Amino acid sequence: MSAVLAGLVAAAGLFAAAAAHAEVPLKTANGVLVDAQNRTVYTFDNDVAGNGKSACNGQCAGAWPPVAADAGAKAEGDYSVVTRDDGTKQWAYKGKPLYLFVKDTAAGDRKGDGVKDVWHVVKP
Repeated sequence: MSAVLAGLVAAAGLFAAAAAHAEVPLKTANGVLVDAQNRTVYTFDNDVAGNGKSACNGQCAGAWPPVAADAGAKAEGDYSVVTRDDGTKQWAYKGKPLYLFVKDTAAGDRKGDGVKDVWHVVKP
């Protein structure tokens, strides 16, 4: 294999890896959305569906980390990408930004469901 061809193959592999990483990293498990590590995903009632923003920033985001999206992530089906106040990207489901909860320490935990009556697991 020539050095040029080898370089093209390597570049194609890197591109494929980057494209795969830009895909929606969520799935359904036990009736709720979870991330790739099987951590439960939540929505926040103070977020307005479809406005492209998150209402959970600063200290809120410390307790409820956003489900991060790569800069090159693209909307797909019910999933879209919102831009946070700090310029980072976050996944949204049906227009609502998605979050994790820091007190969920094990895969499948749902300790954030119903917190202050404004945080809810996502049931696709």
